[in-house]
Amino acid sequence: MTWIEAAILGLVQGLTEFLPISSSAHLRVLGEFLPSGKDPGAAFTAITQLGTETAVVVYFWRDIVRIIKSWFGSLRGTVPRSDPDARMGWLVIIGSVPIGVLGLVFHDAIETTLRTMWLTATMLVVFGVFLGIADKVARHQRSLDQLTYKHGILYGLAQAMALIPGVSRSGGTITAGLLMGYTRQAAARYAFLLAIPAVFASGFYQLATNFDDLGPFGLGETALATVIAFIVGFVIIGWFLRYVSTRSYMVFVWYRIALGLVIYLMLGFNVINA
Repeated sequence: MTWIEAAILGLVQGLTEFLPISSSAHLRVLGEFLPSGKDPGAAFTAITQLGTETAVVVYFWRDIVRIIKSWFGSLRGTVPRSDPDARMGWLVIIGSVPIGVLGLVFHDAIETTLRTMWLTATMLVVFGVFLGIADKVARHQRSLDQLTYKHGILYGLAQAMALIPGVSRSGGTITAGLLMGYTRQAAARYAFLLAIPAVFASGFYQLATNFDDLGPFGLGETALATVIAFIVGFVIIGWFLRYVSTRSYMVFVWYRIALGLVIYLMLGFNVINA
């Protein structure tokens, strides 16, 4: 049964990681309804995210290679630092610092107190409202070529909010991008690229420190969930970028609010544990 549970969680991870609806919140809630009735845990969540983030690397492989080449070129002086790709490399590094520092400082809280379902439901609703406001008031004018260092830092701070389940890594980053005037597609694209260092660092850290104790699931089950998350996530990336190129984020806003309210009701009637 644990293999089936792990496969289901991997599927949900792949479906929700890139949408602004918080994959960690979905895994946390879903765990309550599986036969084991257990929270998959922060370690399982972080490791399965290695699958979805590998999908990002594969999907954006050409962009990533170009950015890395330009970044190294800027170090050697063969490429000006004002080059958009070189600047993107620096911005991804700078934008990854906040979540890395805060993740280490609040490591214990992230794995314990911050995983309460009351907080998760609240973050789903609150940041859903923020995303809706951002989508309505945004100018949708800036492209990623216009990304500045100031905006890169703000993007990084927004991504760090995703350490709290329910915020959503992509949701927080996309909300910040919209408020700064970037197009829906540009905000989503940068959210995916910015997450690469943080997700890989978190996933491998959890794998190294919890190799002998991955929570409710063993190494094999966790590996299965990670592979499924990769396959499903790869499909979702392409669909999501096409979707937001012509439509707003409001369907995700209403979904977040509805899910948050449903969680409140389930907690109130003791259907799930906080």
